[in-house]
Amino acid sequence: MQALDLPMTLTFLVIGVTIVLYAMERYAIETVSVGAVVAFLVLFTLFPNEAVTPTGLLSGFANPALITVTSLLIIGQGLFQTDALERPAKLIVRWTRGRSGLATVPVLCLVGFLSAFLNNTPVVVMFLPILSAVAITMGSSPARVLMPLSFITILGGMTTVVGSSTNLLVANIANATTDVHLTFFSFTPLGALLAVVGGIYVLFVMPRLLTVRKTMAEELQGSSGKQFIAQINITYGHPLVGTQSVSGMFPSLKDMTVRLVQRGEKPILPPFENVVLAPGDTVIVAATRTALAKALSARKPLLDGEGGTSPDSPADAPPLPTGTLTLAEAVVAPASRLMGRTLLQSGFHAETGCVVMGIQRRSRMPRMAMNDIRLEAGDVLLVGGDADQVARLRGNRDVLLLDWSQAEVPRRRFAPRALVIFLLVLSLAATGLVPIVVTSVTGVFAMIASGCLNIRQAMRAIDSRIFMLVGSSMAGALALEASGGAEFLATSMVALLKGASPAVMLSALYLIVAILTNFLSNNAAAVLFTPIVIGIAKQIGVSPEAFLVCLIFAANSSFATPIGYQTNLIVMGPGHYRFSDFLRAGTPLVIILWLTFSIVAPWYYHL
Repeated sequence: MQALDLPMTLTFLVIGVTIVLYAMERYAIETVSVGAVVAFLVLFTLFPNEAVTPTGLLSGFANPALITVTSLLIIGQGLFQTDALERPAKLIVRWTRGRSGLATVPVLCLVGFLSAFLNNTPVVVMFLPILSAVAITMGSSPARVLMPLSFITILGGMTTVVGSSTNLLVANIANATTDVHLTFFSFTPLGALLAVVGGIYVLFVMPRLLTVRKTMAEELQGSSGKQFIAQINITYGHPLVGTQSVSGMFPSLKDMTVRLVQRGEKPILPPFENVVLAPGDTVIVAATRTALAKALSARKPLLDGEGGTSPDSPADAPPLPTGTLTLAEAVVAPASRLMGRTLLQSGFHAETGCVVMGIQRRSRMPRMAMNDIRLEAGDVLLVGGDADQVARLRGNRDVLLLDWSQAEVPRRRFAPRALVIFLLVLSLAATGLVPIVVTSVTGVFAMIASGCLNIRQAMRAIDSRIFMLVGSSMAGALALEASGGAEFLATSMVALLKGASPAVMLSALYLIVAILTNFLSNNAAAVLFTPIVIGIAKQIGVSPEAFLVCLIFAANSSFATPIGYQTNLIVMGPGHYRFSDFLRAGTPLVIILWLTFSIVAPWYYHL
């Protein structure tokens, strides 16, 4: 058996400390990752190894898998910015009558089935935005469904030879070096049993273990149900022209409370009976920020949003930006020059370039046209403009900009082209006609070039945690293999199990490989252990098939860390997961699969 040397020992130490620090979450993932890379650089500078160079240790930051994950996150951001999947999500919710179990469980079961025949990554890419949109539409958190989505694809991929690249790799080596020929469905019965057992845990137990986390802005915005007074000017060609009140309400404005319809000099107050909106009417509504943003982002905006003049600006004022519209909230400051003035009198639009889309007053909701409201200290203005115009409000002494409140309005008119780009990327990746890294990078370019995303939005989609986590994990895997650490663990296992029964060896093999595959890549673990398991089978005089299938299942049991598999990294950002979330929710799944396999496999293979 290979002896421990100092470089190998230090490599184990660095990896062990890194994992502990990730799990403790006392320091940022980015800080710990950089520290790990620095430690490996110093280690192999002091103890040179031909297989480990600084270039090799840093190559993980340019790894095709990392570029693919990052590109897919940007493409997902394009779908989010255009609200491209809102309508499909609403259809799913309507079909399932708003019951979360009916909406997500069948979809995840379909995902597991598809993963048996398709590459897992495009399957996750296909369903991630759909499930996220369904969760948001139902008022739930995407965190409840995205990690299950990743895990279900891995479980489904364990059932056939083509379910993952790891399965194919082991099968090809086995076919070339042994008399065992693993065909398409060779281990499907056993794999399906593991997938069902694991699926029950993933679908019904694991969501209860996941912690829902939001950014500060999401928490503040999500908890606020405050309403703004806004004004809708009915012009010729406006989508509300001809809308008739029904039972005192306007169906087209179901998310808003209509407080007044001003028709010339005549105010029409609720309840509205037989009122038909016509050009020239001014509709005063009370609505939440979410409802106003939706009205602005519609393909036919209800408010004077894209390309239209604002209600508080003169006729010759420049329109709102035709590009990305940013909404933010600003409080009228004490001793502000705006106090006691209406929006028309204040000259706010002329001075700042921003348009006031709504006014919120904590003390009372005035029933009058927005243009007639005289501003008071403490009033909250919902303002719209481009990002630079809104940012300049920080230096304005008349209002206090609430930085957390800034958000860009979805550009729904770009939704069809975003969907086309997404489906093309998905189709090319799923069929294997073009490498997924090529299709994903091309999809990013198409999203930006077509106007679905701007550069700032694309850069915001890049998750620094994932970037640093992957780069450092690649460096750790290289160090572990080059220092002989991985081989040491494998040969030590063989030595420790010498003389044990085949069933015990099979169980121990699963556990060791399942632990390693969460820190090495699946394929690296498979390549390392394939010759070892073949040798073990020959030594004890049994068919290698049981040990090869054990290796396939164990190498796919990458649930306990986000670096265990590419799909875990894809869902980490959108789900706001931490390293500890994967440890807490994924480790029980690894144990469940290990115990199930240890009980069933010896009986199945007559060991």
